[in-house]
Amino acid sequence: MLKKIVAIVGRPNVGKSTLFNRLCRKRKAIVDPEAGITRDRKYEEVTWNDHTFVVVDTGGIIPYSDNTIDKQVRFQAELSIEEADFILFVVDAHTGATDIDLDIARTLSPYRDRVMLVANKVDNEKFELEIYDFLQLGFEDAFPISASHGRNVGNFLDELLKRMKPSKRDENAGPDKDENQINIAIVGKPNVGKSSIVNRLVGENTVIVSEIPGTTRDSIDTALNYFGKKLVLIDTAGLRRKTKIKKGVEYFSSMRTIESINRADIVLLILDATTEISQQDKKIASYAHRNYKDILVVFNKWDLVEKDTNTVNKFSKEFARELPFLEHAPIVFSSALTGQRIRKMLEKVLEVFSHSSQRIPTAKLNQFLKSAVAKYPPSHPTGKHIKFYYCTQVMVHPPTIVFFVNNAKMVSEQYRRYLHNRLREEFDFSGAAIRMFIRGKDHISERDRKEMIELGIWEKD
Repeated sequence: MLKKIVAIVGRPNVGKSTLFNRLCRKRKAIVDPEAGITRDRKYEEVTWNDHTFVVVDTGGIIPYSDNTIDKQVRFQAELSIEEADFILFVVDAHTGATDIDLDIARTLSPYRDRVMLVANKVDNEKFELEIYDFLQLGFEDAFPISASHGRNVGNFLDELLKRMKPSKRDENAGPDKDENQINIAIVGKPNVGKSSIVNRLVGENTVIVSEIPGTTRDSIDTALNYFGKKLVLIDTAGLRRKTKIKKGVEYFSSMRTIESINRADIVLLILDATTEISQQDKKIASYAHRNYKDILVVFNKWDLVEKDTNTVNKFSKEFARELPFLEHAPIVFSSALTGQRIRKMLEKVLEVFSHSSQRIPTAKLNQFLKSAVAKYPPSHPTGKHIKFYYCTQVMVHPPTIVFFVNNAKMVSEQYRRYLHNRLREEFDFSGAAIRMFIRGKDHISERDRKEMIELGIWEKD
């Protein structure tokens, strides 16, 4: 099931980010865990009552400001409004309806069937009597909450799930995926050559099988056959209306790109070899990595780069420095214009898919575990003994390994990373994501527990 996308919009200082953090259960500004990414993320998955959706935070909208930053924030919010399945229009119960709120309400009027008005900062019953002022905005009654205190947020989420109707994404999702089919998301910031790469892949190296109506409102997925393998290209290029593409605006069109990544088995991250790796590139890569997607990196426009004998090595080192969490991803240096290494991309896709499909016998995994622990035994500041009993692989795509220990609480993130790196050294998982769980006799971390429940490898309490 595809995840619906919920955008949070409103004027500045009404508590949009506070609501975002509350829904995502974060206590501070949300930043990417990977090194090199310092900006706040604007999107996150939220799970409530076994339903998962993507929530997108937007900057405060000031409708008629000529300030350059205000214009860019407004532009990003407009894209969010257009592309979201549902919209949360947040207002401030302390100040009541303002002129800016009225202007935003007029902007949202065409989308009223997918707008929920949310009155924030309703810290007690007294303020609930004030929210009827928002009826003038032309929507249904405002739903009262206090994002900072968590008041009524559970009831709000129940109501949100009731109001979200099946979207075009669900209607056009089509039949269940063929087990032998490989979904490939072509992602990257605007103008890196995504469409050109798709055209080359389809026109020169493959036979078109069919065109499949996509799950975004304008897209077409392209199915093709490559040496007996059914590949489906999910092209995120060209999905924004031309009138919405403005020079100088670097906006991670998160919703459609997120959707493509969520649907994919393998992500082709397209980078422009003629420009530096941008924050937008990092955000896209980070989202794919955090969602355990197999990744192949493509430096496009390689024909425009002045080269010497050290150029490839230089690019590889720079990539490793900027995106260290993708050091396991294979890199292809290509040119959609000349067709250079286009076939190599598909060869690498099949290679990465093969790595992600492998299932390591439990006996081999436990030989690996014994060796890894002997080389670098786990420790804890309290001096308590940490004992690893055994490990086993429970899933493929991505390879999912569960480690059983005497006390999962005492296994540090540093030791998790050590085991992760040793797994990559021992087994050929090039390009494949690896998901790991540490399970104790009577304890498992909340993060691991939730993920294992979703995957069906842990019984719900």
